[in-house]
Amino acid sequence: MKEAAITLKIHLQPRASRNEIDGWHGDALKVRVTAPPFEGKANKAVQKFLGDQLGIPPAQIAIIAGQRSREKVLRISGLSRAEVERALGIALPAP
Repeated sequence: MKEAAITLKIHLQPRASRNEIDGWHGDALKVRVTAPPFEGKANKAVQKFLGDQLGIPPAQIAIIAGQRSREKVLRISGLSRAEVERALGIALPAP
């Protein structure tokens, strides 16, 4: 089986009151995490939170753009586009 991988644009809001997916921010999925935005804590938190939501290890979620920005591009491996949509309860924009 060929390993599936998708890319996902997110808008990250650190220091939120709780970890949650909060709809769309333009063409990016808005994700809130409680972690602060320094020393990579918010990046690790978004990888762990989305990993938990998707049922995969955080290591399968790579930040391929936007390491130091709120606007990030993630590469999620091991899941198809349909599996990600189903797990997150959203419809992703067309690639």
